Amino acid sequence: MHVRWYWLSDFCAAEGITFVLGHALYMRAIHGAKAKNDRIDAFKIASLLRGGNMPVSYVYPAAMRATRDLLRRRLYLVRERGFLLAHVQNTHHQNNLPTPGASLQWRSNRAGVAEHFTDECVRRTVEVDLSVVSHLDTVIRELELYLTNTTKEQDAESFHLLRSIPGVGKVLAMSILYEVHDIARFPTVQDFASYARLIRCARESAGKRSGTSGSKIGNAHLKWAISEAAVLMLRHGDVEKLRNRLNRKHGKGKAMGVLTHKLGRTIYYMLLRKKPFDLERFLAA
Repeated sequence: MHVRWYWLSDFCAAEGITFVLGHALYMRAIHGAKAKNDRIDAFKIASLLRGGNMPVSYVYPAAMRATRDLLRRRLYLVRERGFLLAHVQNTHHQNNLPTPGASLQWRSNRAGVAEHFTDECVRRTVEVDLSVVSHLDTVIRELELYLTNTTKEQDAESFHLLRSIPGVGKVLAMSILYEVHDIARFPTVQDFASYARLIRCARESAGKRSGTSGSKIGNAHLKWAISEAAVLMLRHGDVEKLRNRLNRKHGKGKAMGVLTHKLGRTIYYMLLRKKPFDLERFLAA
């Protein structure tokens, strides 16, 4: 079965197969041949695919790919806005001025902030930061409205299911929805938890554990969304009581990770069974 590399690439593209990063090293470690050329590489890859030893990545549908990328871009803009607001506060500390009492994330609290500085250059710096923040407020607000309308057109059912979780708003619901897309692509809830970076993989040798590994394998955006949702759930009194019980059992550091993993498993079954969030079942499980 001698197939050239570009023939195999065309076949994989036609069949919807996408190679993940590191497969070339994976293939090299397996066959370890002295000679290496395109003909040998194509044959080894084809043999690994035929035997089911070559993992393939999920091909995200093109119809929703642009929306997912736009949602990630919105997150970038929000973080840049946060950096600018933090810079304004740090500038107050650098010039021995008290931090503004009201939160600067609200437009009404930014009036007159720049006038507190006597140095003209520092005042201009703060004015530039606040001007960009005001512009980002408008851009982010319009972007969220567009994304919400687009999400309701593409998958309104999953969107409303995710919003049934206490503390989960439009942005977190959209983030989880577009990072997961089709929950059926995960055969088990353990696969979903691993993809969302909700578990720690043990690294062992000769019966001795030497820490964890694989912490960066998975979807960082999905990890962020579920972690944020778990924190916002604490606003509900019953969830706070559950976290306190976990604190006494596992310690404060590990309790939040257990709660986040529990929420991730709940999201998996919610999307799989098309059922809204059940708080009583979440607390009892």
